[in-house]
Amino acid sequence: MFSFVSKRLSLMMMTKVCCFQRNFSSALPPLVPVKLPSKMCCVHAFRWNHLCVRRTDKQINDGEFSFWVCRETHFWYVLPDEVKSESLLSQYSELLSPREKENLYHMQGDQFKKSALLARVLVRTTIARYQTNCQVNPRSLKFKKTIYGKPEVDWENGDKWCPPPLHFNISHTSSLVACGVTVNVPIGIDVEEKQRRLKNKILAFAKRYFSPDEVKLLTAISDPEIQHQEFIKLWTLKEAYVKAVGRGFSAAPFNTFTIRARVVKMGGFHHFDTQHSEASEIVVESSDDPENLTSNWQFALLDLAGSHYAAICMEKENSAGGEASVPMRLTMWKTIPFVEDERVSGTGAVVPISGLIKQL
Repeated sequence: MFSFVSKRLSLMMMTKVCCFQRNFSSALPPLVPVKLPSKMCCVHAFRWNHLCVRRTDKQINDGEFSFWVCRETHFWYVLPDEVKSESLLSQYSELLSPREKENLYHMQGDQFKKSALLARVLVRTTIARYQTNCQVNPRSLKFKKTIYGKPEVDWENGDKWCPPPLHFNISHTSSLVACGVTVNVPIGIDVEEKQRRLKNKILAFAKRYFSPDEVKLLTAISDPEIQHQEFIKLWTLKEAYVKAVGRGFSAAPFNTFTIRARVVKMGGFHHFDTQHSEASEIVVESSDDPENLTSNWQFALLDLAGSHYAAICMEKENSAGGEASVPMRLTMWKTIPFVEDERVSGTGAVVPISGLIKQL
């Protein structure tokens, strides 16, 4: 299925054709614009006698008043097996930069090339959706990397237009490609196949990469399949955290921090996606460099499409009145760019596993 695109890329590399000189706007329909993720949702509360109640308009004179800010996160994903049109894949390739085309050309395996192509197209089309004034074409976007290799949009600032403060992160396997988007705060995501197999034994691999506490947790699980699933979940969360921090694996080794789940009280906050008074929040504890690996991060762990685990990590907004547990406001779409978009938040395609999550 991908052989046609591979041959086309090969021809482009030999003839050094630059796709930026060609106009394919008539071949692809316009992208459906999407509003930027909301910058904040203020949760006001009053703590009195260890109870948390919603603030009213009445002036409160006693106790402790505080507020917390929760931001919205957008998550887009593509299932490569659902993109079967060779003509569409060929059109996708025209959106890539010359360097992206060259990198794709040198990759081995049609399935891996297809996944990599969809990853680049998903990033470009997702970012372009938020330009509701049609200022940006997905093909014209340029990217740069931080000193640790995290990609960012290289905006060209103009006198009449200020680019949005978007942060994005991508992750892909051969069977799922994803892109997460936030405004003003860093984000990291990771997706892993639930049936991903390792060459080494689980515990041997965990002892090499995980913290002692995480190894202890896995060791206590006697069922091999459950142990395997918990390992994949931990790996997905740790990968998302390292990508959100933006320092890379070499600068933030997995064994220098621990991912934990803790129970938090939910009293008074009726907007949470839970019918219980308690919920599970994912936290990170640094054991090596607490100044650079802060715990000011928020997580969501999801069962995605019944076949993958997806982890999202975003930086918390600074708040007044001390620490609080507030939900991640999450909107999710399954897409085939230029063909169809399906909002899957709150459906069976997205099953929360852990973390405080409010699906929109």
